[in-house]
Amino acid sequence: MAKLVRYQQCGCFHFITFSCYHRQPLLGTPSACNVFEGALDVLRAKYGFVVAGYVLMPEHVHLLVSEPVRSSLSVVLQVLKQQTSRKLKAPGTVRFLQRRYYDFNVYNEKKRVEKLRYMHRNPVKRSLVQKPEQWAWSSFRHYLTGETGVVEVESNWTAQKRGNQLPEHLRLTMTSGPARASSASRPQESLNPDHLHK
Repeated sequence: MAKLVRYQQCGCFHFITFSCYHRQPLLGTPSACNVFEGALDVLRAKYGFVVAGYVLMPEHVHLLVSEPVRSSLSVVLQVLKQQTSRKLKAPGTVRFLQRRYYDFNVYNEKKRVEKLRYMHRNPVKRSLVQKPEQWAWSSFRHYLTGETGVVEVESNWTAQKRGNQLPEHLRLTMTSGPARASSASRPQESLNPDHLHK
């Protein structure tokens, strides 16, 4: 097997994809998706990273996230998988989620919008719903209406509610934290939802 090379702590968003064990539809129930969303938001707050977008599909997950202020992205993903697996894995089964994950570095606005469109349209492409806003387990409705869900999604809506400020953990880090956090964990300036519906 080829060695997997990852470029982390480089100051960009990451488009992350990982699958359920043997691509089984283990996230195919509302209760499983709710558990996953809850774990994702708890870890977002604990490790200090931004969720710019996500979609939970029955057999895989897409995330668009910043690098965490505390720890590394690989550790965050490991903890996320462990916590969800502990809660959702059926007794006697080997695994709930695959160990490995795909990580694509998103360096610019064009790629960020491309990845958001891709993930938000995934349920429609798979014929699970007719429109992206009908899929409950994604960030699309937040971008469309500002709806607050289980997972805090960083967007213009969220920034307006905070008085156009960065999340508190990023503001504190930029003024008093380590040098790497000032660039590596800063979300890109524009998270404008307008062009996501076109």
